[in-house]
Amino acid sequence: MSAPLTHAGGLVVRATDGRPEVLIVRPKDGSDVWVLPKGHIEAGERPEETAAREVAEETGVVATVERLLERVTFRAKNEDVRAAFYLMRYRQARKGLEDRTIRWVSPADGERMLSHPESVRVLRAALPFLTT
Repeated sequence: MSAPLTHAGGLVVRATDGRPEVLIVRPKDGSDVWVLPKGHIEAGERPEETAAREVAEETGVVATVERLLERVTFRAKNEDVRAAFYLMRYRQARKGLEDRTIRWVSPADGERMLSHPESVRVLRAALPFLTT
């Protein structure tokens, strides 16, 4: 049996002028990188709930979870991260709880801008579902 998930996050998509855009975010530590929003799964929380909560907290975007895209494992800041990433559809924007820089970009720009191979893998897994 595999180890339990520690984190969950989302690849949020919206349509602008008939073209898909994906949401990327800067980490809260101010690093000069682009990532997908994600965070720790809280006790009693399902990964899908974590993904929706973390996207809203980090970016202010309210989105609906559609499907699991990828499970990724990596090491970050002395922690083994086991994360599930979900395809999510944009519903509305509000003020996020965290002061983060966010950007909506084309999938191609997202592939170039995302700083970690795991994030690029998640984006590539979403490509067949990014119809508007």
